[in-house]
Amino acid sequence: MHTATPTVPSRLFVPQGNGSPQGGADLADVLRSRRQRLAQLIDFPVLLWSGTPKSRNFAANIYPYRASSHFLYFAGLPLENAAIRLEGDQLTLFIDDTSPEEALWHGPTPSREEIAQKMGATEAYPLNALADKALGTATLGESDETVQMLEKALLKRGIVIPRHHPGGNQALEKAIVQLRMIQDEGSLTAIRQAIAVTVEAHKMGMRTTPQAQTEAQIRAAMEAVIIGQNMTCAYGSIVTVAGEVLHNHHYHNSVGAGDLLLADVGAETSDGWASDITRTWPVSGKFSATQRDLYDIVLAAHDFCIEKAQRGVEYQHIHLIACQIIAAGLVELGILKGNPEDLVAQDAHALFFPHGVGHLMGLDVHDVEDLGDLSGYAEGRERSDRFGLAFLRLNRPLEVGMVVTIEPGFYQVPAILNDAKNRDRYTSMVDWERLEQFSDVRGIRIEDDILITDLGCEVLSKDLPTTAAEIEDLVGNSADDYQ
Repeated sequence: MHTATPTVPSRLFVPQGNGSPQGGADLADVLRSRRQRLAQLIDFPVLLWSGTPKSRNFAANIYPYRASSHFLYFAGLPLENAAIRLEGDQLTLFIDDTSPEEALWHGPTPSREEIAQKMGATEAYPLNALADKALGTATLGESDETVQMLEKALLKRGIVIPRHHPGGNQALEKAIVQLRMIQDEGSLTAIRQAIAVTVEAHKMGMRTTPQAQTEAQIRAAMEAVIIGQNMTCAYGSIVTVAGEVLHNHHYHNSVGAGDLLLADVGAETSDGWASDITRTWPVSGKFSATQRDLYDIVLAAHDFCIEKAQRGVEYQHIHLIACQIIAAGLVELGILKGNPEDLVAQDAHALFFPHGVGHLMGLDVHDVEDLGDLSGYAEGRERSDRFGLAFLRLNRPLEVGMVVTIEPGFYQVPAILNDAKNRDRYTSMVDWERLEQFSDVRGIRIEDDILITDLGCEVLSKDLPTTAAEIEDLVGNSADDYQ
């Protein structure tokens, strides 16, 4: 073994039960199919790392571990301190067996040979065998410092080129994007499992709200459903009455009558497949008239975007549909003034809907975004610097097999609405006094996960209601139970 190679402890885990990526098929068959499709796109060997656990404050106290999504796609198992070599339809596994000392703390674990058999590996070796068997392989460039040390030492590389770097392996990155952008039956099975659990988590959140005093209590009820199914959260849960903060990860606010609760919560299977659902509901169980008016505008954008989402349609077109409907609705309410098309052309709608209408979803909740816009943007396209388009995450034609989110919203963000430049630019387009009458709406978002099919699209999260009346029933009936 190379003397400079760092050593890292192993905690091997092979998931059982919920979260199996293969559905009714054999895991090894699913992974073999993915390797074969990769081999049709590239003609060189590839090395992918799983990653290593990170200590919080001392070695034995680690953050929750999450294996690299690129590793998971081809290895299928959330292993720690492992690597796989792919060439053609062959997979070679590199991982150390656990020691008796490690077994004392973490229990018995499968052997290297057992893991290799489960994933359909042709060969399996300890990590230090990489020094002889993985030279000349293409890698993605790891940000994990321990993996970087391993790569430098075992593959005899002076530097590790960062992921999505002009000097990196663009052919490999493009091939992986092309594969992961289209979900196979194995991934769809797992995504459906994650979504089913997420639907139940949201229903639990609604049922819990009438007796809750804080956002934290609603979050706890929702995440308990996810944990109870041996899953984790695909991202930091957003459960807040401050819905204007798009990625709000604070849960200390009290909840009360008159508040809207925005919950953006998604489960992740034990082998990494994501879901991503958002609902907004009245804490009291009943929308106010102003809340209902704005909710129905967002819902109209949501529904029409889903109706138009089908093979060949440009996702940016879907986004602009949402912008148009929201602008038209705000004109009808008297908040915006002017022709909706002109307002969208001048980005006036972005005062209230500043983000994109959605993104790709798969192993990552924002799938393959570690490769920058290579996944979200078609060849030759770049992000716009327009106020209303700068945050669009997906700009390519929709294809059969894509899983994407549709998530229009309305937000009153003080930093945007009170910005002097915006006040000046949009002074003739916004009725600021009329807007004040909607002060009980801080943020509304409605998000579903859809699969593009030959016939249009399938709403994978359809079992969670979206209409205001259905939402009121779910929350209101629970409120009646506690009176």
